[in-house]
Amino acid sequence: MEINAPRVGLEPWSESDLDLLRAANAPELMNHLGGPETEEQLLKRHRRYVDLSADRTGKGRMFRVVLLPDDEAVGTIGFWEQTWQGQQVYETGWAVLAAFQGRGIAAAATAAVVEQARAEKKHRYLHAFPSVSNAPSNALCRRAGFSLQDECEVEYPPGHVMHCNDWRLELI
Repeated sequence: MEINAPRVGLEPWSESDLDLLRAANAPELMNHLGGPETEEQLLKRHRRYVDLSADRTGKGRMFRVVLLPDDEAVGTIGFWEQTWQGQQVYETGWAVLAAFQGRGIAAAATAAVVEQARAEKKHRYLHAFPSVSNAPSNALCRRAGFSLQDECEVEYPPGHVMHCNDWRLELI
C-alpha cells in the first residue's frame, strides 16, 4: 500500500520565525489552548523557542515545519524536557497553519520530531497532552504510535487548567 504523505522538513527555530509564531496564534488554532496569546506572551515564547533550539545539552528543540520542496513554513513542532509524575520525560507539541491542515503534514512532522527526540538518547518517553476535546490532535497521537495513558489536568498556559489526554511514546 502506498502512503501519499507530504514531504516535510524540520528546520531549527530561529530569530526570523516570529511571524510564523504570530500566524500560529490564530483563534482557530489556539481554541484548545486557552485562546490566542498577547504580543508580550508571544515574544516570551519566541525567545524560549530560540533559546531551546540553540541549546545543545539535550533539553529539546523547537522547529518550523516546512513543506518540501518549496521550504514554505506551514507550522511549528518541538520537544522539550518536562517532569511528569516524578519522571524526566520529553513533551511534544505542534501547530499546523489552518490553510495546510488535513494534508498529513502534522503526522509527517510528528514522525520527524520523534526521530529527533529519539536521537538524543536521553529520555525513555515522549508525551503529548492534547485537550480531550481536540479530536484531530488525539487522532494524530494515535496515528503516530503514542499510547493513551489516562486523562489528566495540565496547566497551559499558566493560569489555565486544561483537561487533557496523556499520550506516551517509548523512545528508548
